[in-house]
Amino acid sequence: MKMSKLFVQTLREFPSDAEVVSHKMLARAGYIRKLTSGVYNYLPLMWRVLKKVENIVREEMDAAGAQELLMPFVQPKELWEESGRWEAYGRELMRLKDRHDRVMCLGPTHEEIITAIARDGLKSYKQMPVNLYQIQSKFRDEVRPRYGLLRGREFIMKDAYSFDTSEEGLDKEYLNMAEAYKRIFDRCGLETKMVQSDSGAIGGSVSHEFMVITDTDAGENDVFYCECGYAANSNHAVSKLPETVVDGKDYFKETKIIDTPETHSIEELSTFLNIPSTLILKSLVYIVDKKPVMALIRADKTVEETKLMNAVGGIDIRIASAAEIAELMADHGFDAVPGFIGPTGMKDIPVIADETVKDMKNFVVGINKTDKHLVGANLCDLNIEEIRYSDIRLVEAGEFCPECGKPLKVTKGIEVGNIFKLGTKYSKPMNALYLDKNGKSHPYIMGCYGIGISRTAAAAVEAHHDEYGIKWPISIAPYHVVIVPVNIQDKLQMEVAEKMYEDLKKAGVEVVLDDRDERAGVKFKDADLIGFPYRVTVGKTINEGLVEYKIRETGEVEKVTPETAVEHLVEIVKNIK
Repeated sequence: MKMSKLFVQTLREFPSDAEVVSHKMLARAGYIRKLTSGVYNYLPLMWRVLKKVENIVREEMDAAGAQELLMPFVQPKELWEESGRWEAYGRELMRLKDRHDRVMCLGPTHEEIITAIARDGLKSYKQMPVNLYQIQSKFRDEVRPRYGLLRGREFIMKDAYSFDTSEEGLDKEYLNMAEAYKRIFDRCGLETKMVQSDSGAIGGSVSHEFMVITDTDAGENDVFYCECGYAANSNHAVSKLPETVVDGKDYFKETKIIDTPETHSIEELSTFLNIPSTLILKSLVYIVDKKPVMALIRADKTVEETKLMNAVGGIDIRIASAAEIAELMADHGFDAVPGFIGPTGMKDIPVIADETVKDMKNFVVGINKTDKHLVGANLCDLNIEEIRYSDIRLVEAGEFCPECGKPLKVTKGIEVGNIFKLGTKYSKPMNALYLDKNGKSHPYIMGCYGIGISRTAAAAVEAHHDEYGIKWPISIAPYHVVIVPVNIQDKLQMEVAEKMYEDLKKAGVEVVLDDRDERAGVKFKDADLIGFPYRVTVGKTINEGLVEYKIRETGEVEKVTPETAVEHLVEIVKNIK
């Protein structure tokens, strides 16, 4: 490809709305252009990258025994009602009607359709196990699309679904997919961690995410890990806590209500009473599926909202507003403001306490009276109608690994893939059955396995860049090499550049010849910004029979003959995994 013909327009500046490196780089380098909120045009360079990621995914999925198909983007409401997800999925599901008023949705995921396909085609145990996958655009109506391709509304995804007759068969396929994923991300030049995770709207009993570890702002999830191999994201991580003071017997000799004026925060209350925050029981009100829930946790710890939502079986969660808390207090005959609320007298509202609360004794807690707290309290003093215990605590770095007891470390990660053990979550309600060898019917045992194609490409930019631009791994780079003649008016430079260009093309190397009548500095800047893995510069040294050969990833530069440069590049491309 000649640069003069390549459809690419680089920008002088990063877009003003770009927050993370991949969004900034891909937009400025001419890979993507925003169409509307969370929706992007993939321009030719980007499309080449995406097709390469797709091909790697396709090769490894096929090698792992999966079969490719393609399902519709638009899905009928009826299938989602069968699974029970039509209402449960929430507002991220883009709903619409056709001209006949038939209600549809744009597919954010395809569990319902694939289960219907299997229901029609997998009738006998002899037909299983089977794994079916597709690579297709998805749409999720994100409330706050951000980070470019990392959290858009429309995106490209590989989603696979396995069907087995037993849990043992599912376990085997789950491991098969995990190994395939490791190979896929390795070939894409990404170092990933497989971490335990929450199943979210997909559902199922077990799930893992594949996270690209990054120190950039795009790291949206905390990953807690240990040298023993334990790893989990923040909404699934558990830990052992170091010993600390959770009995206030040395501070409070009796249980009583005391005045605590203007102590609206834990810090203010702790200072006022001169006690550690470990002796304060924090009471928080959340709205889960539009209904109030009270969470109780030791005040030095933080509620992990996904854990709390799962504890009550919800699908949507947010912290209650001051107005909602005031209304809740009024409904129960109280007038407390945030900072003074507690579980006492809270009838007809779920009260979920973190496991750490069990060990607390003689603590301080809000009593639903402004400027007052109950001190020296125990759970039996609080008149709680019903309390449920669950791990709703956000793990912190330095707490102890649940498997080996060593301190946990924390880092940031970008999710690029996930795998789920669905079991019968979809097959049972959708009556998707097979007959065993005795003629008895059973629901399929299912798994599902997703990879974000566009997300993987963006994550590669987050992992491989510098201040000058992208450093694509050669396996997914739009082109392998750019040849830059410094002066296109120089006959010798152009002859050598064009010969190398033709020789590389014939050898199967994807090459761009920058034949533009531009200053060398402009060409070099564009080459670095676009991220060609290799650059060959044909300049004045060609009079000595030499060209400049540069490796983008390392910045290493070497003077070699044109023939040597071609040989190196051909060999490198032959060895791409």
